[in-house]
This record gives sequence, structure tokens and C-alpha cells, in this order.
Amino acid sequence: MTRSAGLERLSAFLAEAGAAYGASRNTDRGPDGPATTSALSPYLRRRLLTEAEVAAAATAALGAAAAEPFVSEVFWRTYFKGHLETHPDAWTRYRAELADQRARLDAEPGLRRTYEKAVAGETGIDGFDDWARELAETGWLHNHARMWFASIWIFTLRLPWPLGADVFLRHLIDGDPASNTLSWRWVAGLHTRGKPYRARRDNIRRYTEGRHDPGGLDEDAAALAEAMPPREAPMAPADAAPDGPVALLLHLDDLHPESLPLGSARVARIGGLIAHAEGAADRVRDADKAAMADALARAAAHFGCPADPVHADWAGDLPVVTAWAPLGPSAAALPSGCLRLRRAWDTRAWPLSTRGFFRLKRAIPELIGA
Repeated sequence: MTRSAGLERLSAFLAEAGAAYGASRNTDRGPDGPATTSALSPYLRRRLLTEAEVAAAATAALGAAAAEPFVSEVFWRTYFKGHLETHPDAWTRYRAELADQRARLDAEPGLRRTYEKAVAGETGIDGFDDWARELAETGWLHNHARMWFASIWIFTLRLPWPLGADVFLRHLIDGDPASNTLSWRWVAGLHTRGKPYRARRDNIRRYTEGRHDPGGLDEDAAALAEAMPPREAPMAPADAAPDGPVALLLHLDDLHPESLPLGSARVARIGGLIAHAEGAADRVRDADKAAMADALARAAAHFGCPADPVHADWAGDLPVVTAWAPLGPSAAALPSGCLRLRRAWDTRAWPLSTRGFFRLKRAIPELIGA
């Protein structure tokens, strides 16, 4: 999991499958079939590649019109981060509900059996069981399969959505707190109130090219409901980097320190902070560690100073600066008093992400131009 591997993947995608992305992206050909997506999300999730450079590369290689479907997908990641930053209740509620549902698993044997069969891929539902095993074995699912899986989990198996979101976050190699939480809420009909995503047999059959044909799905289930949607909150202000020497703290939400807006600050020391998702699978932990090691090596070469995992008193008396960490494990683990820097991409896009996606989508040409 390195930046150079991400750049190679980006180059290969644009040269081979990029032009066909708009027509083929919804088709899931399985783990052994030809790819129909870019598979760049593990690198974007950790910002080994930035959204800005990926969108710019796609536009330059394919032209604005041909690149639009792919660039829009890149902006969905930005949208989810901005929406969660301005609706932090969605994250805190998810965490609280997850704790409640875990307690139910301990107290309700019937719920626990259904949950365990779903996670193990032993429900008897064609397609769903394959995706459950693929998730556990590879840490990956096609985006369309993620939607089908979540819908069947919620509406056919009647399992609590926070438990499913937790399974994804622990196993997905690209698991992102904002994208994962809000995608599950969207499928459930909570993010866009009253408009759930329902997995349909004919849709699954069509977009798996006949590999799966599940019967018994509840295709008419009502959306989930909540008394009050998460309220919008003002976006927390970013800090400015101070003049003079600083200690730069890297975390898993932003591992491209070479492009951080550091102003006239001079990086004299670098530390790497790894905060895995709670209960993360070994594959995810290994990817996190490899990504951090790559970032520390690049940062040491770029800034010409020591770069190591954080330890007691690693920064000495230097002010600590770090890239903005959106809500999630990294943000929770940041030391108090550190200065949080926000990229121009986020500063421009996140305020447009407070409602539905299409307000942000309309601004994409302007944002890319900026």
C-alpha cells in the first residue's frame, strides 16, 4: 500500500478502462472477472493519492466529458466527508447505536444466529453469501455489491444497519468512516429520508451478468425511520501553520505530506500516528501500516528530517501541526493542542456538502478549475 502503487494503478486505469467506466461501472464481474472500477479507493481513503490529483489526471487523460462519471464518483468521497463534518451527530449516533446493537447480540440468541450466518455467508441467499465470503477473504467488494449486500442485510434479513456498517468498516481495505456510515444510512432510507435502496432480483441478475439470481428478497420494505435526522452544525475552523520549525504529525486520513499547505513553517521532525478502525481485520491493519511506512519514508526524504512512529515526547517543544482528520479513529486519537490544517479542496467542497450530493456535483467544473 504505497503512493507509487497508487500512481501505477491510476495510470493503468486511465489507459485501459477509464474510457469505458461510465458504461461498465455498475457491472460486478466477481473477484476473478475483468475490473469495471478503478480500485483506487484504498489509496484515496488514506490520501496516498489526493482527490484533486486523481480528478485532474482523469480530466487531462480522458477529457472533461468522458471523465465526468468517474470524477463524480471521486467527489462522492469528498461529499461524504463534508457531510459528516457538518453533521457530526450521524457519527456519534452510529457509534452509540452500534454499542446498543452489540449488547442485543449478547442478549438475543435469535438475532445473534442470524447475524453470525450473515457474516459467515451461510444465509442461503444467492449472491449475498458470496459477497460475505469475498469481503472476509479479500477485504473488497464492488460498489454495486456493497449496496445489494447492505439492502439485503437491512430489509430481507432484518438486521440492524449499524452492525452491518461495522462489519464493512472492519473488513474493507478502503473502509472510510464517512463514506461507510452515510452509505449505510442512505441504503436504509435515513440519509435521504424515506428513499431507501432496495436490492432487486432482476437488477442483481442483470449487473452480475447472470452469475447471481437471488429469490426471496423483500423488494417492497419500508424505509427505516428516526425521530430526528442529524442536525447541521457549523464546520469547525481550521488552523494556520505557524512560522518557524514545527513537528508534523501524519495520520491515516492524509498521507501525502508533500502537498500540505504548510506556508512558511519548517518541518523539523515527523511522527506517524496509526489509529485503526476498532476491530479492524489483519488485512486492513497491514495496509494501514504499509501506507504509514511509505508516507514516513517519503516525508523524511522530502523534508530532510527524522520521521518515525510517534512515541512519548516525540515532538519535544515544537508546535505540532497535522492535516485535518475527518471524524473517525484518527480524529479521536489526535493529541490535544495540535494545529489542524485543511486543504483547499476540502475548504471549497465541504460547505457545498451540507444537503444532497447534487449541489456539490453542479460545482464540480468550478472546483476542478480552482
